[in-house]
Amino acid sequence: MSLAVLHSRALSGLDAPEVTVEVHLANGLPSFTIVGLPDTEVKESRDRVRAALVNSRFEFPARRITVNLAPAELPKESGRFDLPIALGILAASRQLEADGFSKYEFAGELSLTGELRPVRGALAMTWRAARDGRAFVLPCRSADEAALVDGANIYQARSLLDVCAHLAGRQQMPRPAGQPIVIPPNYPDLAEVKGQAQAKRALEVAAAGSHSVLMVGPPGTGKSMLAARFPGLLPPMSGDEALETAALASLGSGGFRTEHWKQRPFRAPHHSASSVALVGGGSHPRPGEISLAHNGVLFLDELPEFDRKVLEALREPLESGRIAISRAARQAEYPARFQLIGAMNPCACGFLGHCSGRCRCTPDQVLRYRSKISGPLLDRIDIQIEVPAVPLEDLSRARTGELSSAIRERVERARAKMIARQRRENARLTTREIDRYCVPDEKGATLLMQAIGRLGLSVRGYHRVLKIARTIADLADLDQVAAVHVAEAIQYRRFDRARS
Repeated sequence: MSLAVLHSRALSGLDAPEVTVEVHLANGLPSFTIVGLPDTEVKESRDRVRAALVNSRFEFPARRITVNLAPAELPKESGRFDLPIALGILAASRQLEADGFSKYEFAGELSLTGELRPVRGALAMTWRAARDGRAFVLPCRSADEAALVDGANIYQARSLLDVCAHLAGRQQMPRPAGQPIVIPPNYPDLAEVKGQAQAKRALEVAAAGSHSVLMVGPPGTGKSMLAARFPGLLPPMSGDEALETAALASLGSGGFRTEHWKQRPFRAPHHSASSVALVGGGSHPRPGEISLAHNGVLFLDELPEFDRKVLEALREPLESGRIAISRAARQAEYPARFQLIGAMNPCACGFLGHCSGRCRCTPDQVLRYRSKISGPLLDRIDIQIEVPAVPLEDLSRARTGELSSAIRERVERARAKMIARQRRENARLTTREIDRYCVPDEKGATLLMQAIGRLGLSVRGYHRVLKIARTIADLADLDQVAAVHVAEAIQYRRFDRARS
């Protein structure tokens, strides 16, 4: 029978739908046709496969070859189908026995010599393939990444000849070494930042409750240093979080590196980034910075310098924790549950309120500069704080700040309290859960009502104050939200206070 059927995987967002690779050899003029909505990269596999087979000492059949990638309505892209196409041609031409194909899935790009090159999204594909009970044959570098999936049956191959020898029963392909050793991340320590006690406290609250933060202050006050040290305050990643984050990284252009396993991502795009770079997109949708920062930190320095349309694209993901990318031919949805850390100057020259009195900006110029960030976006940022210039006496002192490890211990205890109570962080509470878990005492409720009237808080701002107050109470290991917690939470709404 001149027909071979193999299995592989495509990529559609974070999902990896199964692709059936059907290879048929028929009599007629020699030709090589690939059908099933192939992209240019897939069409080019004809030349790669032909050269790889010839250079691996196989015979390329001089017959009419038809390759069908099913389902036909699913777009196919990248060179991951090279390996199953080559194996299908060998099986259909009876140069290789096809009895064991149903037990495996194959993915790998072929070089002209028959060597296998790594493919994008190996971790995401294996995550789905493991559920179907098949073993996955991958290039060596991709197999190391795919081995992170618990229960996955992975074989690593260096070349087309290795795969053929394994399928023929002559030589077993090796398996990856298993789960990599978790290398403790070496984050810079918060104690290295001198002064800025209020900003450090705000970051502790943000880390405990997964709140977003905006830091406003003159140049050189330590905003970027504080942001770079924020990941060191976050609790260690769980296995599910690490796997989902690694799967997203494997879909990106840089791929995933196993030495980053269980390390929280820290993404800091330049302010010239486009909306596609930030939220994802392209003709074949790929994850953007907000998805690559999933379960980690997205740091946007010089926030007003970003294009306004780019910043507005953050509004929906900040609320929902997901981003849906729609194009004419394809749609994809990626998780985007990140913590936003923003930094900006108070005015165009950067020295408004500085003790040196160097600012010469008029009120209209200050307003015009700050209006680059829309009110709806600011309303979605939980904590808004000032980071003033550090006094000279603090600069001359030896390092006396609290270590990140000590703060992280408090954050872990508060986070555990939240998970035990409501199974999620305080920043992700729904309106019904806020009414149930964030009710302040009588004095706290009175203070909050006064703040609403005086500051003109929106309903969203009101709920954010309650969630921040709940986090502050959790850090203090208290079940009741008190007036002191509400007062501190109100202090973290800097722009609301500025408007009043």
